[in-house]
Amino acid sequence: MSAPEIFQLSLGPLTGIAFSPDRSQVCVCPNSNEAQIYTRNGDSWDLTDTLAEHDKLITAIAWGPNTNRIVTCSQDRNAYVWTQTEQGWKPALVILKINRAATSVKWSPHENKFAVGSGSRIIAICHFDEENNWWTAKQIKKPLRSTVLSLDWHPNNYLLAAGTADGKTYVYSGYIKGLEAKPEATIWGDRLPTGQLLAEFRSPNGGWIHDVSFSPSGDALAFVAHDSSLSIIYASGPNEPPAAHIVVKLPALPFTNLTWTSESSIVAAGHDCQPILFTGSQSGWAISHSLDDPSSTSKPLTPSATGLRSGGGVGRLGNNEAFNMFKAADSKGQRGLAPSGATPSSAGLTPVGPDGLLLTVHQNTITHVEAYEWNQSGEVSKIFTAGRDGRLVLWPVTGGKGLAGRMAGLQV
Repeated sequence: MSAPEIFQLSLGPLTGIAFSPDRSQVCVCPNSNEAQIYTRNGDSWDLTDTLAEHDKLITAIAWGPNTNRIVTCSQDRNAYVWTQTEQGWKPALVILKINRAATSVKWSPHENKFAVGSGSRIIAICHFDEENNWWTAKQIKKPLRSTVLSLDWHPNNYLLAAGTADGKTYVYSGYIKGLEAKPEATIWGDRLPTGQLLAEFRSPNGGWIHDVSFSPSGDALAFVAHDSSLSIIYASGPNEPPAAHIVVKLPALPFTNLTWTSESSIVAAGHDCQPILFTGSQSGWAISHSLDDPSSTSKPLTPSATGLRSGGGVGRLGNNEAFNMFKAADSKGQRGLAPSGATPSSAGLTPVGPDGLLLTVHQNTITHVEAYEWNQSGEVSKIFTAGRDGRLVLWPVTGGKGLAGRMAGLQV
């Protein structure tokens, strides 16, 4: 198994990240109101441009692989579509008509529209109005009763999944009349006017939904919730109950993000600071292994590379062994520090070393997991993760051992 590629882009959290179509550039938000564009230069990334138009924290970024347009959304209740010109990146304001923060954004597969989630209990389906030369939105409001935290488009460009803070996942029609051809009936539903609710699901124990994702075929939907669960729904037909509703309950901290790597595999990551591969089908799902294989790379990075002080840990108590033991028990559910030479698979889900650093590549919660590279058969061969430690990591999907021995067979 080849080693992951690790890049330290910021000393603080990355609240948004998206790659250019050819993967030569990446747009990130370093926990501020600006989006920064980095260009790859061999084994490093150089800051080459800054997108500065928002007044408050940027919460999400999406980069269209076909149109090469970037869309950013922010706590300032605005979204901008950025188009590259000879003079640089030029913003166009989107008329969202929301009165709370925008929380998430996703381009549709055909990139003729995008969806924005918000704290206003509204989903805005945005498209370009050629007559008025601006981006406008059609709103989905019912039956939303809380903040929309995550979104994902179905491969057919019409259906939209949304995860909310009240522990529910919805499947809507995102069809816009006059913009695109009338959609045909799907396995999720046959009545598809804009905003039509097609399906509704709840997390097992009411945890809010961190992320949702359709499978490559669109026939299955997965979501992760704050009750430490991964749910996979298989649709059976319009107005029919699911063919299967599988829940994997985790003996770990919650995942915050997930992505399908094939029709039978999912990678999820979150508060345990390492990406986990799941495999399965309608008959059941189980944990396969962690992609964070300690034998593949020397980690954690040196303190100078991570931005942490050499004594270990963050803050003035970083050198205190008793404090580190308490921190491990409180945040990671551990009873003690990991012994010297311990690995993620032998010392717990996210073990802490004697120096106070995690024995994982990421040193804080992973908040972004997305496909990075595909093989000839169309399956994802490499993913990228980013998180609150300011790191960008490129992971090969195949191979590894990690948590297989501890967690295999956990399925419902």
